[in-house]
Amino acid sequence: MTANKPVIQLWLGVLICFFAIGCEHRSAGSNVSSSSAESPAKASVQSKTDFPPNDAVVKLDPRMMANIKVEELSEKVTPSILTATGKLNFNEDRMARILAPVAGQIVNLKLKVGDSINAGQSLFYVNSREAAAAISEYLENRKDLELAEKTYSMTKDLYEHEAASRISLQQAENDLAKAKARTARSEYVLKVFNLSVDATSMDSKFPVRSPINGKVVERSVTEGQFVQADSNPLMIIADLANLWVVADIYENDLRLISQGQRAEVTTAAYPNERFTAELSRISDVVDPTTRTVKVRFVVSNPAGRLKPEMFASVKIFINEQASIITVPANAVFTEGGKNYVYVQTGTTEFTRRTVEVLPDPSGRMRVTSGIKSGEKVVSERAMLVNQEASQKKE
Repeated sequence: MTANKPVIQLWLGVLICFFAIGCEHRSAGSNVSSSSAESPAKASVQSKTDFPPNDAVVKLDPRMMANIKVEELSEKVTPSILTATGKLNFNEDRMARILAPVAGQIVNLKLKVGDSINAGQSLFYVNSREAAAAISEYLENRKDLELAEKTYSMTKDLYEHEAASRISLQQAENDLAKAKARTARSEYVLKVFNLSVDATSMDSKFPVRSPINGKVVERSVTEGQFVQADSNPLMIIADLANLWVVADIYENDLRLISQGQRAEVTTAAYPNERFTAELSRISDVVDPTTRTVKVRFVVSNPAGRLKPEMFASVKIFINEQASIITVPANAVFTEGGKNYVYVQTGTTEFTRRTVEVLPDPSGRMRVTSGIKSGEKVVSERAMLVNQEASQKKE
C-alpha cells in the first residue's frame, strides 16, 4: 500500500490536468459562440442605409406643413405621341431660283444675302443685246401694223365705192392679219423680258423680278458681271414663314401616321419652345438599311427663328388616346438608384413610396407604377420631408 501511494498520486494529478484543459476548452467555445451571435447584429446595423426605407412614415409638425405643398393626383386623357428626329429644310414649294432669261450684263444689283423682298420687286437688271433686238423688232412690227390698218381701211372704202376689186380688199385683210400676228408675237417676247410695251419707256436694260415674298438666301452674281442664259441660278429667294422638317419613321409605326396629323417641333436652339407642324407627305420608299421612311412636316416659322439645317425633334400626335397620371418634377427624388415620392396618409403623416416615372412632354413626370389616382403627394419640397424623416430616424 505504501508503495502504490506515489502512483495513485501521479494519476490523480494527470486527471486534474485533463479536467482543467476541458474546462478551458468549454470556456473558449462559449466565447466563440458569443462572438458569432454578435456578428449578425453588427452586420445588420452596418447594412442599414442612410435614408428611410420604403413605406417609412414621417409625421410633420404644423410649422413644417406650412412650408410644403400637396397635390391630389388625377388621371388625364392625353393623345398618344410618336417621337422622331429629323432636320429642318427650306420649303421648296416656297423657293425661287432666279435664272438669267438671256445673256447679258448684270446692272443695278443692290440686294445682299439676308435682305427681304416682296413679290414683283426688282432684283437686278440685265443689259442685253437680245432685249435690244426684241425692242427693235417690236417697234418695226408696230409700224407695219399701223400701215396695214390704214391700207385696209382705205381699200375697204374704195371697195364699197366700187373703186377697188374684191381681191385687193382680201389682200389688205391678209396683210393686216399678218401684221397683227407679228406684233402680238413681239409683245409676248417683251413680256418674257419683263419689258413694257410703252415705246416711250422701253430700254434694252430689263428687270428681273422676284416671283414670291421672301429673303435672299443665296447670291452668286456681282454687279457688272456678264451672265449666260443657262440653268445656274444667279440668286435664290426663299419664303421662311414656314419650313420643312424631314424625319425618319420606322416602318412598324407607319400604321399610326397619316397626312394632316398635328405635330410639335423642338430644336436644340430653343429647347423650351414648341413649334406647330403638320404632316404633309409620307415617302413611298422604305430605306433598306435603316428600315425607315422619310416623312415631311410643314412647320410654322412666323418669327424666322428656325433655320434650315437645324436638327429637330418631332412629336406626332396620333389618334390613339391614353389615361395617364403625372406628378410635378419636384415631387420625385432619387436615392439608391430608385425614384420616390411622399404620399399623404394622414393630416400630418406622409409615407415614402417607390415609383416608376418617365418624362412627359408637359414638363411633369408620367407615373407608370407606385401611386394611383386620388392619392395626394408632396408636390414641392419633398426633399425637406425626406430630410425630416432621416433626422427622426436617427
